[in-house]
Amino acid sequence: MAPAKLIYKRKTTYSDGTVVEMAIWELPHRSDERPHGLKYRLHCSKIDGSLIVRYDNESGKGDHRHYSNKEEVYQFKDVETLIADFIRDIATERLRKG
Repeated sequence: MAPAKLIYKRKTTYSDGTVVEMAIWELPHRSDERPHGLKYRLHCSKIDGSLIVRYDNESGKGDHRHYSNKEEVYQFKDVETLIADFIRDIATERLRKG
């Protein structure tokens, strides 16, 4: 089977210690679990490792997102919306946490 192809990768560390990492891979085949044919991990945390927001679709869980200790289903639309939702949620969570 052909390997997944990395189609987007970005890592940014901000002066306040926030780290944002995004990686999206195109899979060689679509599946019931990943009908969009993508695997992704978008992660935002403080440099000490405390989670702010994470979106991912690990095997067995499908598309979902984490806020601190909360997890919920995420309705994937397209890559642009995924990234926009992630960035919006980072801003919302950072404001909420002060």
